[in-house]
Amino acid sequence: MHALTRTARVTGLFYLGNVITAVPGLLIVRPQLFAADPNATLANLVTHESLARAGVALALGMVVTQTLAAAWFYRLFRTVDSFAASGIAAFGLVSAIVGLVSAAVLATAVEVSVDPVGDAAANVQVLYLVSDGLWGVGALFFGLWLIPMGWCVLRSGWMPRVLGWILVGGGVAYVLSAFIRYLAPDAQVVAEALTYPASVGELWMVGYLLVRGVRRQALDEAPPTVPTPTRVAS
Repeated sequence: MHALTRTARVTGLFYLGNVITAVPGLLIVRPQLFAADPNATLANLVTHESLARAGVALALGMVVTQTLAAAWFYRLFRTVDSFAASGIAAFGLVSAIVGLVSAAVLATAVEVSVDPVGDAAANVQVLYLVSDGLWGVGALFFGLWLIPMGWCVLRSGWMPRVLGWILVGGGVAYVLSAFIRYLAPDAQVVAEALTYPASVGELWMVGYLLVRGVRRQALDEAPPTVPTPTRVAS
């Protein structure tokens, strides 16, 4: 297997791992635990402690896979555009830090539910709201890392150009959604809709990296590896 294809596949695996750990935690675990009523949230955490701890584990898994994906995207695209590749890595690492802080907040909520401190229901509710706020403002960097990613796709010629434009456009839309969420609270449907192009681009990117890797043309144009001359002892 060509080194470039191998790098692409490993990057795709880390990106897939990021999806697998992030989506269940946000769309499955969290709705089962968090409720509008603080007492209900606390009761859910006490009743479903194992599920709550699994949610923290998923958040930690997201942090690990996000970090590794950011590093390997840099490795994949550094020869295409080192500045843009650095942007993917930097923005991806900030996203991982946001996830790490959110995981710490969720872990604290679990511990407060097990060993109450003060008004446990109120404290747990605030912690979940802080976690939600972190994801809300973190949307800036969830979108920002897609823009240089799309640019690298366009510059490289290794992948479909349509994918590159979807990633760039989806990244911009994701950033706008973060502002709309707080500037126009009544337009949450619009904010949500703006994240859909990014989701399409990310899933396409994951699939392309895993199945195709890079186009055959990229492998043909890759510079050959020059063997290091062997020194002959005199």
